Amino acid sequence: MSEENKDIFVTAKELLKEIEQFTTTDKQALEQYRIAYLGTKGKVKALFAGFRSVPNERKKEFGQLANAVKQAAESKLNTLKTAIEEATTTSIEVPDLTRPITTMPLGSRHPISIVRNQINEIFTRIGFTIAEGPEIEDDWHNFTALNTPDDHPARDMQDTFYIQTNPVNVLRSQTSTVQVHVMENQTPPIRIISPGRVYRNETISARAHCQFHQVEGLYIDKDVSFADLKQTLLYFAREMFGKETKIRLRPSFFPFTEPSAEVDIYWGLKDEIDYRITKGTGWLEILGCGMVDPNVLKNCGIDPEVYSGYAWGMGVERIAMLKYRIGDIRLMFQNDVRFLKQFGAAL
Repeated sequence: MSEENKDIFVTAKELLKEIEQFTTTDKQALEQYRIAYLGTKGKVKALFAGFRSVPNERKKEFGQLANAVKQAAESKLNTLKTAIEEATTTSIEVPDLTRPITTMPLGSRHPISIVRNQINEIFTRIGFTIAEGPEIEDDWHNFTALNTPDDHPARDMQDTFYIQTNPVNVLRSQTSTVQVHVMENQTPPIRIISPGRVYRNETISARAHCQFHQVEGLYIDKDVSFADLKQTLLYFAREMFGKETKIRLRPSFFPFTEPSAEVDIYWGLKDEIDYRITKGTGWLEILGCGMVDPNVLKNCGIDPEVYSGYAWGMGVERIAMLKYRIGDIRLMFQNDVRFLKQFGAAL
């Protein structure tokens, strides 16, 4: 064998030894290894190029050796690549514990949400369940079933938003519509509250808005009396405004209750604001109520000879304005952060 052929066998064995000894944990070093040994101009490629100079009787031997070098180079590349990837995946970066923390500013609940949740919690505590319904209603659920005659002022365009594409439907003007749905589909006893947003075509001012929120209640069972209604509302007022709160009921009129009343709480006359918001009387109206009119029960398929019930409705904004001494209802719909962040403690 010529010296040249001896050298090519030696070169192959030296390459095999180099490959076996090579190790790294660096991606860049591994890439350089791949180029140096397995690239198009790499050592393995050059080794196979010398195959032509090997005598025929030793070509088989050299071919086996060259293949062993190539396989060893590829195996080493794959092994090191896998080890580096696993080390990168399982490594845990320890944060700098000396860095000052950066906190995200916390939001706050809207005063309407705070008060609505308080109202819901007070009534669910004494057995009322929460019922909800659609904000777009038909004439039956918004007016007729609630004993509102065709000539009632509430039907006038000045008070109610009618859907232009379908004038039979309206944006509900009270959540009493939910009570109608429940009475039509549930057999007494019924004990529900129906919180939700309602709409009325009113001029927006410091004390009125075209959209606001209500919580209405309904209780229907045998032998329900006005005394039950009064005690329920007294319980609510004292839970919401304090244990010493006094209430009074004044006669009123609503088409869906008979007899009907408006409920006031004694707010007091401690300062100038109290005199202004109570008009010097110390009393503030918080809700309307009454015994469910027998016609409403009939309209919903309930026998008024067997069952009786009471209902009430209150404006959530009204309660919030009293509770937090908010002087302008429009503040609740302006999303002014300076106003809303005052309620952060209630999160």
